[in-house]
Parts: sequence; C-alpha cells; structure tokens
Amino acid sequence: QVQLVESGGGSVQAGGSLRLSCAASGDTDRTYCMGWFRQAPGKGREGVAFIYTGGVSTLYADSVKGRFTISHDNAKNTLYLQMNSVKPEDTAMYYCAAENRWCGSWYRDETAYKYWGQGTRVTVSS
Repeated sequence: QVQLVESGGGSVQAGGSLRLSCAASGDTDRTYCMGWFRQAPGKGREGVAFIYTGGVSTLYADSVKGRFTISHDNAKNTLYLQMNSVKPEDTAMYYCAAENRWCGSWYRDETAYKYWGQGTRVTVSS
C-alpha cells in the first residue's frame, strides 16, 4: 500500500510557472510507475507525464512536452511536476498516480494505476 498526497496547486497567470508535489508514504521501498494526470471541467482524465522510480526515463503527452518536467526524489519519496509556460488550457485538477511495476505500454491508461492522490487544483488565467 502507498498513500499519495499532492500539493502546490494554485492560481497562476499564463506564461508563469508552478511546481506540483506528490508525497508518497507507506510501501515506498518498491519501485513504481508514477504519473501525473489531469482533469479539466467537463472533460475526461488525461495523462500528462510519467516516470519510473527505478530509472530515469520520462514520458510526456504532446500537449505538455517542452513545458512540463516530471521528476522523482527517491530520498524524499516525492514526485514533482514542474510546469513552465503554462496556458489557460492547463487549468485542471491534477492527480498523481502510482502502480507497482515498470511503465509498460499501458502507462497512459488511468485504469491501470492502483494508487491515487486526492488531487490539487491548478487555474491558469489569461
């Protein structure tokens, strides 16, 4: 079992930056595929960035590539999402998720993730 708690959301103007954090507790000695998903009002959940805690590879949705950076601090058991050059379309509730296996071909599938945080809201104004 692992528990995830997001923080760092808030309001920011377009072009600005924000850093989200996701603190993990519980069975953190294992390695996980971890991801950031977001859900805008009236839309489905979208995966935006992914990382395997046992390696260095990262994966991004085209919509955020070059603007967002995902990272993981193993010593702090914390996942981050650095959001730069944000746009109004980045407005959403952001969730972190974890699954105890390598990020395989399933990594964009939200139903494949067992552990979820409660979400943190990001609002980008134009």
